[in-house]
This record gives sequence, C-alpha cells and structure tokens, in this order.
Amino acid sequence: MKSVTTPRFKKAFEKLPINIQSRARASYLIWKENPHHPGLHYKQIHNSAPIYSVRIGLAYRALGRLENETMIWFWVGSTKNSILC
Repeated sequence: MKSVTTPRFKKAFEKLPINIQSRARASYLIWKENPHHPGLHYKQIHNSAPIYSVRIGLAYRALGRLENETMIWFWVGSTKNSILC
C-alpha cells in the first residue's frame, strides 16, 4: 500500500513533541511492514467513509483516508486535542 501525507498532517506533525515524532515514525515503519500489528490498533473509525486510525502511544493517533490503495494521512495529534473526538 502506498502512503502520502497532506500539508495539514505535516503541520500537525511538526507541532508534536520530539519524542512523539519519534514514536510516530516508528509506528509508521511498523504499519508499512504490517498494518495489522496488534500494537498499532489500526482500524476503520468511520461507519461508511474509509477513514482509519493508527495508535502512536497511549494518547496520540494518526488518521488517514484510504483511496485507491493509497493511505492519505491527514491528521496526527493528541486524542485529548482532537476535533474528531
């Protein structure tokens, strides 16, 4: 599966603490190797839209939309600050 990031994702990523950025990179590498790795809790989070979540530690997530075998990552951040919660 291919993977791209949006400008919105990149801005949000840059605002993350350095240690969370490192965790996000590590989680991404695991996801690329095996999206269904149990530590990632990769799952579809919308009933009808192909929107997925990946866990980055206990309080951080990355969200993406699957389109034509490409994951388009559009948000990353704390679940406490999420507009989607």
